[in-house]
Amino acid sequence: MIWLPNEIRHDAAVSPAQRDEVIQWLAKLKYQFHLYPETLALAVSLLDRFLAAVKARPKYLNCIAISCFFLAAKTTEEDERIPVLRVLARDSFCGCSPAEIRRMEKIILDKLNWDLHTATPLDFLHIFHAVAISTRPQLLTILPKMTASQHVAILTKQLLHCMACYQLLQFKGSMLALAIVSLELEKLLPDWLALIIELLQKAQMDSSQLIHCRELVAHHLSTLQSFLPPNSVYVYSPLKHTLVTCNRGAFKYHPSSVPGPGFSKDNSRPEVPIKGTAVFYQHLPAPTGCKQASAKRKVEEMEVDDFYDGIKRLYNEDMAPEVVALENVGSVCGADVSRQEGNASPCPPLQPVSVM
Repeated sequence: MIWLPNEIRHDAAVSPAQRDEVIQWLAKLKYQFHLYPETLALAVSLLDRFLAAVKARPKYLNCIAISCFFLAAKTTEEDERIPVLRVLARDSFCGCSPAEIRRMEKIILDKLNWDLHTATPLDFLHIFHAVAISTRPQLLTILPKMTASQHVAILTKQLLHCMACYQLLQFKGSMLALAIVSLELEKLLPDWLALIIELLQKAQMDSSQLIHCRELVAHHLSTLQSFLPPNSVYVYSPLKHTLVTCNRGAFKYHPSSVPGPGFSKDNSRPEVPIKGTAVFYQHLPAPTGCKQASAKRKVEEMEVDDFYDGIKRLYNEDMAPEVVALENVGSVCGADVSRQEGNASPCPPLQPVSVM
């Protein structure tokens, strides 16, 4: 009998490294299809529950993962945001046909007793963060130039990163969420320990497990911070054009040289979104079809963000109510003055109706 390593044995179960790798792949699919973090958290939860109930072979892991991902999308996303199964099977490069995904969905639902609405670590993260904000209102002023929703978004990214670590699978989802919240509150509040003890008592969890979980989470998050530059941002793929104005005031689109966040340079496989502080849109020269402008009327280049800012000002979205009211009054007065100055319109002025 010839011995083969676990990686290529046909009867071997899914290894921890394979489990973490397929979850990282699902995270890339979340960015590619622009789905909610709750979808990824539920997909990972379904995958772990199924792998705990069934000894699956590694060759079926991609089909199991994409089926869990599709089930999670149909559970949490709106109908218009759910990917088409044919498109999901094609663009994810999972190597499965839509019929195979359908059959695997049926197997997963049978093994999980059709119970998909289970609490995920992300649900506990939202609960603990809301309790911390309500009991410590000073957190809203301590947060460094961000709102509560932006702060929980940062914690969500940390949680999803930790969910792809097999070592943290030994802890419950509530314990993992509380460990991330406690590490964050330790940086912001001097009395963070009293708040964490209060949350521990409410959740009825063991403090020794929390200490152990905090150590592993802190070590795992250090790897996240090592390859992420400071002030990392995510570029949204549809805004990949520069808006250029010509002499006649027409706008024309030009593709940007910045690659989209969801794909690699060869547009073949999905990748993690582009991160880092950089100039998103470059000023491009005017198109060849436009004539050269005179000195008084030069060709203006206008980026998409500036264009949308102009739309906001047009609808008075960025102005105070007092300023909007004054501008409305000024526009009415200007209209009256223009009517008093003369007949700019070719139509004659209106005359009162006389009764014969």
